[in-house]
Amino acid sequence: MKKNFGGLMKIKYTGSRLAYICIVSALALFSSLAHGEQKQRLGEWDVHYMVVNTPFLTPEVAADYGIMRSKYNALVNISVLDAKSGEAQQVAISGEARNLIGNNRKLTFKKVAEADAIYYLAVLPFRDQETYRFTINVQRGNITQTLNFQQKMYVDE
Repeated sequence: MKKNFGGLMKIKYTGSRLAYICIVSALALFSSLAHGEQKQRLGEWDVHYMVVNTPFLTPEVAADYGIMRSKYNALVNISVLDAKSGEAQQVAISGEARNLIGNNRKLTFKKVAEADAIYYLAVLPFRDQETYRFTINVQRGNITQTLNFQQKMYVDE
């Protein structure tokens, strides 16, 4: 079912714990005026992306997905949907995050499939008020699209 939270975002909720955590995290981030879930249309895909601090995850969910909770770690969450049908797409994802002084961090994504949702998750270590430029390559067959975005990271005390 589609949820619309004040016109800020739409998420296809599948009942999974990860989806629930992402919704709660996005709402918490919106309430603190930080970045939440965002979307870009890349060719025939709607690519949803969200970067949240890992302490927003419960210890149980973090353990289930092998994510280390730390105020210095962010979770990069990518979901690729067919723009017409809204169906989750199985793709190959690679990427990097580069800070403003040029230090590069390779992002290693882990695929998580639950019900009719597919998420690609990576952990990014960061320092307080560090800005990253993300370059995420999404590939399926011979089609490759690149998602670019920038986000400033904050340590939550």
